[in-house]
Amino acid sequence: MIASLTGRVVRLDLDALVLEVAGIGYLVRTTPQALAATRHGAELTLHTELVVREDSLTLYGFPQAEEAETFRIVQSVTGIGPRTALAVLAVLDPEELRRAVAEQDVKTITRTPGIGPKVAGRMLLELGGKLPAPSEASTEAPSVPGAAPGGPDADVVEALIGLGWAEKAARSAVEAAREEGGEQLDAAALLRTALRGLGGHR
Repeated sequence: MIASLTGRVVRLDLDALVLEVAGIGYLVRTTPQALAATRHGAELTLHTELVVREDSLTLYGFPQAEEAETFRIVQSVTGIGPRTALAVLAVLDPEELRRAVAEQDVKTITRTPGIGPKVAGRMLLELGGKLPAPSEASTEAPSVPGAAPGGPDADVVEALIGLGWAEKAARSAVEAAREEGGEQLDAAALLRTALRGLGGHR
């Protein structure tokens, strides 16, 4: 099992990066926040989880160990796979998720695209007792996606749709993010702004 990787970022995509470690490039799926926080050529450590399927081996990685642990725990919920678990962490950080579970807050869980009240209720039930208690102080900073067409805008729209948001919502969010940040925003920054702007809207 690959528990962590430390190396140089040699490629950044909208939903993954390639980390070069001892001459080997590892493709690692991660959150938009993690991608927006790094850059090409940067040294980076990711805490990883290898998901094995009959026809694939997929590596997921996170800058913080608690994110990787939360990713593993979320997948223990019936019907939740790695893609949905990653979407949860794209919208809620571990502390927000812990607080939502502690408070049985269905609305917060349903910020994640593709998770409705029924699945959110199951998550709250099955995650109870599995996650650490939330800290006394927490700040609310959820994220969500959106997008507009053309160049990196179209790529961001596609990435958001891949995360589970409807195309119309994705395009609207990217358009708003582009208006807010201007033409200088690259794809990673545009995605981060769109996620922040969409917040709790699906």
